[in-house]
Amino acid sequence: MAGLCEGRVVVVTGGARGIGREHCLLFAKEGAKVVVNDLGGDVAGDGGELGPAQAVAEEIKAMGGEAVANGDDVSDWDGAGNMIQQAVDTFGGLDVLVNNA
Repeated sequence: MAGLCEGRVVVVTGGARGIGREHCLLFAKEGAKVVVNDLGGDVAGDGGELGPAQAVAEEIKAMGGEAVANGDDVSDWDGAGNMIQQAVDTFGGLDVLVNNA
């Protein structure tokens, strides 16, 4: 997938649903490697599972893009750090952070 964001690494918080999901899909269509972050909880932040973020990552891969799911809590210092570290470890860096959560 080639486009405006070719070779860029993007993290999208709250990336499994709504506007966050659309951010993930559009960045991927434009060639970005995407870390889809989402707790997978309800609108109040309760519960949580990696499934929704994983579904978006799989959708991106099915389109020919590169993506990974991340379920860390971005309101927690260590969780936010883990999310960024996953981007660096998986894709070699970080170019864009969309703080949608």
